[in-house]
Amino acid sequence: MFELEVPYAAPAWLEGSPLKQPSNGRVRLGQFPTPIHRWNLPRLPKGCEVYIKRDDLTGMQLSGNKVRKLEFLLAEAKAKGCDTIITIGGIQSNHCRATAVAARYVGLDTYLILRNSRAEVDKDPGLVGNLLVERLVGANIVQVTKEEYTRIGSVELCRQLEQRLKEEGRKPYVIPVGGSNALGSWGYLNFVQEVSEQMEQMSTNFTDLVMACGSGGTTAGIGLGCHLAGLQTKIHAYGVCDTPQYFYEYCQELLDHMGGSRDALQGTGAEDLFEAIQAKGSGYAISTKEELACVKEVAERTGIVLDPVYSGKALHRFLLDLASKPAEWENKRVLFLHTGGLLGMYDKSDQLLSIMDPAKASRMNLK
Repeated sequence: MFELEVPYAAPAWLEGSPLKQPSNGRVRLGQFPTPIHRWNLPRLPKGCEVYIKRDDLTGMQLSGNKVRKLEFLLAEAKAKGCDTIITIGGIQSNHCRATAVAARYVGLDTYLILRNSRAEVDKDPGLVGNLLVERLVGANIVQVTKEEYTRIGSVELCRQLEQRLKEEGRKPYVIPVGGSNALGSWGYLNFVQEVSEQMEQMSTNFTDLVMACGSGGTTAGIGLGCHLAGLQTKIHAYGVCDTPQYFYEYCQELLDHMGGSRDALQGTGAEDLFEAIQAKGSGYAISTKEELACVKEVAERTGIVLDPVYSGKALHRFLLDLASKPAEWENKRVLFLHTGGLLGMYDKSDQLLSIMDPAKASRMNLK
């Protein structure tokens, strides 16, 4: 168990803001700042430069953007004297794996409610991808079907497990899907301060920031942070599930709970802070051949591997937008946020194998 609890000092540009600041400090989990470097993407419009923010390198077993949220959420769990963390997600949830690792860092147990197919839910979940790490760190896996998840809902499923654990004498702390609530979103207000400092060091400004949007907390935090910090960066949030309207409404709820309501921000709402764009393709965590081919091409060209559920989908749709509307992106300086999730690639191995070049995997000819 690590002694990682530290005080929290909010960015200076939040002084006098209406936001409700975290009262329990933070747990120092990540390796910050994460680097920014130029990204040689294919077929860029004239004068367009793309950089990549490597939040896949936050540390803690490849836990990506989830680390920034968990620093605040686990600090509150510790302050409340909780001994167990409950959270929920898909069977290959990056967030659930990151939560299991982070909780173990600070000496807490975890129960993960994982959504699986009806055909698989009564079987041992195996050791593929995120499940391997979760089970290595001793997380308790509780499976539900996708139909049960839809019918009952994530909040109620967590509540039922919370009640059961309380009856067993445990003191659980519930973290929502993706760690996306008002407290977790503070991790991405810090992100904005980090990027601001890096832009100053680089003597540059990013005109646009491109990112995947899944549970909404990262998007809400970045959008609000850029607004309060006075940055002129336009946020493009490529939704990998649900609809753009859903993200505007859900992120507005997060902003309200943070103290950033429309009234508090003088009429500014979620739809003013970011542009939500449909990028789910065939559905959440369902990869098309075109999406995987895009991930493969970029990995071969640049050495950067994107996950198939979040950043991979966002990049695929972003590149399509560049191709279809090149004039809108000419002479722009774009920052792409890589939110991590590499272990999720193992779940796509069969699909990926079908697009690999067999000539690059052969038997060595011995003399």
